[in-house]
Amino acid sequence: MNYRTVLVETNDQICIIKLNNPASLNALSDIMIDELSDLLDELEKKNEIRIIIFTGEGKAFIAGGDIAYMSGLSAEAARKYAEDTTNLYVKMRKSNKIFIAAINGYALGGGCEFALACDLRLASEYAKFGLPEVSLGVIPGGGGTQRLPRLVGTQKALELILTGEIIGADEALKIGLITQVVPKDELMPAALVLAKKITKNAPLAVKYARECIRQSEELTLSAGIEYENTMFGLCFAAEDQHEGMTAFLEKREAKFSKGF
Repeated sequence: MNYRTVLVETNDQICIIKLNNPASLNALSDIMIDELSDLLDELEKKNEIRIIIFTGEGKAFIAGGDIAYMSGLSAEAARKYAEDTTNLYVKMRKSNKIFIAAINGYALGGGCEFALACDLRLASEYAKFGLPEVSLGVIPGGGGTQRLPRLVGTQKALELILTGEIIGADEALKIGLITQVVPKDELMPAALVLAKKITKNAPLAVKYARECIRQSEELTLSAGIEYENTMFGLCFAAEDQHEGMTAFLEKREAKFSKGF
């Protein structure tokens, strides 16, 4: 399919999606949301694709929502826009893929929320982060008030959201918003190294581990441990468990399946 706002490149088990509307600093428009949603539907059918890396064209990852579009919305239409955005993130959450945000520049407002919806985040030294919606008379509408506290803690999330402060990559690393800061030219190579480390491991085990961690955000500790026990047991019904443990005992590299 041809897309107006994204570029797609597939390399073995990894798909790179470049957000490609630099004239608007890759603003998260309704068109981009629709195209990303359709694209994810297509990629979900491809079991051989295990990792999806998002990055931005130009000097922004996603500089925010499309303010020109949002400025004239009614309350009802604004809620619909927020629901469409969060439905995209729900689709990512329910996916079998691992999502990595390679944040090349501005990740503000909706861009920061997009990054928060990914599983892993790394950034160039020039990246900027923030949820400055209160300075526009609104609040984050793409899950920012819910995901940020879970990631960096309630107090830091309150400070960032209520002040609208924009922080740099080093501060984002310090508070746990991202896991790596690298020079701009090394961002995509670093993202690919991270992706390839994941793809060396058993696909089903990676899927189950991700699901257990995501469930920990919603379940009590005891319920989460019970869920983990169940998923651990299910691993032993898969061929990759036999291959992985046999390879370990035979002191050789495991040859895991290539998809789910």
